[in-house]
Amino acid sequence: MATANPWDPASAPNGAGLVLGHFIASGMVTQEMLNTSKKTASCFVNFSRLQQITDIQAEIYQKNLEIELLKLEKDTADVVHPFFLAQKCHTLQSMNNHLEAVLKEKRSLRQRLLKPMCQENLPIEAVYHRYMVHLLELAVTFIERLEIHLETIRNIPHLAANLKKMLHDDMLSPVNSTWKSWDLEVVLEILAH
Repeated sequence: MATANPWDPASAPNGAGLVLGHFIASGMVTQEMLNTSKKTASCFVNFSRLQQITDIQAEIYQKNLEIELLKLEKDTADVVHPFFLAQKCHTLQSMNNHLEAVLKEKRSLRQRLLKPMCQENLPIEAVYHRYMVHLLELAVTFIERLEIHLETIRNIPHLAANLKKMLHDDMLSPVNSTWKSWDLEVVLEILAH
């Protein structure tokens, strides 16, 4: 004989069920009275509400993940879009072809780089070589002077501050200087104009 499951209320009547069955049989209590007095336990109602809240929170979390994925897809669309990938692939392929050509021509390129290039870049007739030497000397002098002038122009905005510092340092030093005879305001007025 199979034993009754103690957790299954329909499998075996318990003491309370037997007493209530006796009251119904005697007529003291009706089935309708028992049905109206029957209440669900409040803790089970709270469990069901908690389960609903947990389900809603899980759904919100899932929707937030989907939103973040869509934002990420939007932000990286220019990187992973097939059109842009095709362009990048084409660019890389052309660079690869160029590098392969350079590697194939490595020996000739090395020889060209080792060869002096003065006559290849400046094809000048022999009659004008002495003038060219003079012109190069003038160009070097011009570049040197240009660098000096550019440095002077760069220092113009800082001239007043440098002169103030120099005058201040000069007046504090014990060595006599021609700047001591000048009035500081006069120098600053001259610099302002």
